Amino acid sequence: MLNIPASTKIFVCTQSVDMRLSFDGLAGLVHTYFSMNALSGHLFVFFSKKRDRMKILAWDVDGFVLYYKRLEKGTFSWIDKLQLLPGSEILSADFALVLAGINPHEGKRSKRYHLVPPLVPV
Repeated sequence: MLNIPASTKIFVCTQSVDMRLSFDGLAGLVHTYFSMNALSGHLFVFFSKKRDRMKILAWDVDGFVLYYKRLEKGTFSWIDKLQLLPGSEILSADFALVLAGINPHEGKRSKRYHLVPPLVPV
């Protein structure tokens, strides 16, 4: 679970990104797409073409951190409906909703995968 302080700036890449990219590739996209330094301490969010995967790149005290979320069911496709400008900033409270599968502007939870634990014989 990510705990994001309200003071943290979160920037969302509205174009789909190749999820094979890792630290250096995403840091290069931060420079190209956002015209920012990846070492700034902000969070940079990238989505896959199908919008079922998300990567978050951040700089910690001594190195990059990469968070990767893959949805088992559903997508983040409604992220396009937020009408974010390229390189837009999103509030940390709204992003917490995004991580929970809730569209911040509609307040509806999208379909998600829920693991059903197997029954244990008694």
